[in-house]
Amino acid sequence: MKSILMISLHGYVGANAELGKPDTGGQVVYVLELAERFSRLGKRVDLVTRQFEDQPEYDNVNENYSVWRIPFGGKKFIRKEDMHDHLKKFVTNTLAAIKKENKKYDVVYSHYWDAGWAGQKIAEELGICHVHTPHSLGWWKQHSMGSDMEEKEMEKTYRFKERIRKEYFVYQMCNFVIATTLPQVELLVQQYDMLPKNCSMIPPGIDENRFYPVPSKEKDKIRLKYDINPTDILALGRMAHNKGYDLLINALPTVFALCPEARLVACIGGDSKQDQEGIEKLKQVATEIGVMDKIKWNNYIEDKDLANVYRSASIFAMPSRYEPFGMVAIEAMACGTPSVITVHGGLCDLIDFGNQALFADPHRPVEFGAMMAMPLLYPNLRNEMSVEGARFARRNFGWTGIAKRMLSIFASSINQQTMESNIY
Repeated sequence: MKSILMISLHGYVGANAELGKPDTGGQVVYVLELAERFSRLGKRVDLVTRQFEDQPEYDNVNENYSVWRIPFGGKKFIRKEDMHDHLKKFVTNTLAAIKKENKKYDVVYSHYWDAGWAGQKIAEELGICHVHTPHSLGWWKQHSMGSDMEEKEMEKTYRFKERIRKEYFVYQMCNFVIATTLPQVELLVQQYDMLPKNCSMIPPGIDENRFYPVPSKEKDKIRLKYDINPTDILALGRMAHNKGYDLLINALPTVFALCPEARLVACIGGDSKQDQEGIEKLKQVATEIGVMDKIKWNNYIEDKDLANVYRSASIFAMPSRYEPFGMVAIEAMACGTPSVITVHGGLCDLIDFGNQALFADPHRPVEFGAMMAMPLLYPNLRNEMSVEGARFARRNFGWTGIAKRMLSIFASSINQQTMESNIY
């Protein structure tokens, strides 16, 4: 195996990704990191995505790896829930471009259902193997949101019926599915009828050269730069309903009752109108429950500042309603920042509670608030979580090791398809 066609369609994918823009978060980081590690390991990689707005056709990252943008669906941004309507055109345009450029690939590796559906069609046309990573599952997301939205509104916004139908097709037809959590593997088998032999779990990774702890004196200087206090709790990520920031705010009265000196630093969302509207709703919640004066509001943090912002906080909180994995929590832990994570996702299944991190249900605000307060109240607990959390993150989630595991799956899938082709 020498050449990989990676596909990730939605959001702003590029060599220097504009993180925080719509649909541009953890999945984009995941895809870019893997593409670079594959290239370091000697594989030729084309990461194919959508060309829109004024983006160039190519970002040439190194001699083995390029981001290749294929135009479809017009010039305007398309949110991932509406990508259904344009996938056939993407398949046609991509196959034509591959033929024109005389490119050859050994495997298609797709990400999320939109690229998965297109990737399966492309792999079939090229007669090569297709491996897929879902990142999240429509069935899980739909059932996790059931109590929060009316059914008609949910279907109009997220189009779950069509998404789940396409997901089922992808999971049945592709050669292998690499899930990011063990609960995803279980759901693939139970809800999508996958054969257990055709799916397994490999977790996301972190950049070990960026995310690491620093000494306390250095941390004090970093806090001054970012105006973050030693007792601050950090929340960081995209502005999205599933991230549960409203649930976090409702947990703050418990935190402040136990630790009056605490404060929340909310680095949420970007500059888009949709993000700003979401943040205004969060501010309304904070005002209504009387905690607005204990929250420092920041926009989405630039990538160059991310590691230092993690290091500055006393606690990192991930209050998601559902979270396929939670790379931000792993990054924070790798920086030595104790983390309190949601039980509604796969990461908590891997954690030694009270040693590497704490977890709680953000739907129970007193419970989640108490967990956030524990490391602030007990320095010994905080110190142990800082050390053990960083060890856990680095030992289990380095990107190069994860890329090697994936290459092994690609090779096995290619060999299996070759054997089947020889039989027929």
